[in-house]
Amino acid sequence: MYTVLVIDDSPSMRRVIKDMINSIDEFEVIAMAVDAYDAREKIKEYEPDIVTIDINMPKMDGVTFLRNLMRLHPMPAVVISGEGVRGNDIFDDGAVGFIPKPEVGESIASFSERIKDTLLNLTFLLKRYTLKKPKALKKPKNISTQIEYKVHPDEVIPSKPAIMPGSKVIAIGSSTGGVESLLKVFKKLPSGLPPIVITQHIPYGFSNSFAHRLNDNSEVNVHEAKDGEILERGCGYLAPGNMHLTIEKVGNNYKTKLLDTKKVSQHKPSVDVLFRSINNNVGSSAMGIMMTGMGDDGSIAMKEMFDNNAYTVAQNKESCVVFGMPMKAIQAGAIKDTIHLDDIAQYIIDFSKGKRR
Repeated sequence: MYTVLVIDDSPSMRRVIKDMINSIDEFEVIAMAVDAYDAREKIKEYEPDIVTIDINMPKMDGVTFLRNLMRLHPMPAVVISGEGVRGNDIFDDGAVGFIPKPEVGESIASFSERIKDTLLNLTFLLKRYTLKKPKALKKPKNISTQIEYKVHPDEVIPSKPAIMPGSKVIAIGSSTGGVESLLKVFKKLPSGLPPIVITQHIPYGFSNSFAHRLNDNSEVNVHEAKDGEILERGCGYLAPGNMHLTIEKVGNNYKTKLLDTKKVSQHKPSVDVLFRSINNNVGSSAMGIMMTGMGDDGSIAMKEMFDNNAYTVAQNKESCVVFGMPMKAIQAGAIKDTIHLDDIAQYIIDFSKGKRR
């Protein structure tokens, strides 16, 4: 059973959509919201598997809410609207479906059929998402929550820093706020750069579509990483949402290696795992970039990169959605330069030309 949050400012439309969704065996409306701010609180409270979003809403329009949702809390979202929006635009903003509201004279039955067809066609994506979605455990108020055990990268990949530098590779780690931030960076990047490997904390089922968005908005050829690929100039490799992305040196080439192991630093994919593999194989020829994100994933291995004379930078506080990961890397003494989001692309270009060390 997949749970749904319906967001619409019209009471009658909320009821209609709720009844239609509840008539589908695999779906249940768990809550309804009247606007984006109400929806934000109910997403936190109910943790639905999918949301439906109207475009024309008070306080914050649906497109803005959709963009914010994909930036801060990526999850499956279907737009149900009478607005004259183009489906491709909605999909570019992160929606996985678009359902027009009934036109004048159209039967409710045909509207219901559109909702049913769209949702049933999304079950493959929802299955992937719900399998990987963390389950919140409700605990009595007077009992403290046990701290989650943090797996150290040593338990997945040993530290063997490269002594001799290899050819250049650029590694990026990001989390909360990283989706839109990475898009801003990649839009400014030219073709022909050294290989770029990226770990973005993103739910399984979204990483492939996000890789396509990066590819469509950049001259870099970006795709979701597969196991055993040779890294090539002008290409970007995004970690799948349920696997650690690493690289290994084979002869004169670097190859991707995906690891389906335990979470490291509470994440899979983990920035620590990626950065450690970069340090083990690329050494001082690497560039490591820590971007916006919550927590401290990546700070351990980034310090190892720094100590091995790699070029390490962090996004500054002013341009971060959440300054957690960059702040932890800075506090660990792992950063050579702290830079604004708008300057990251130029620093990558400069590094590729040998101007940054």
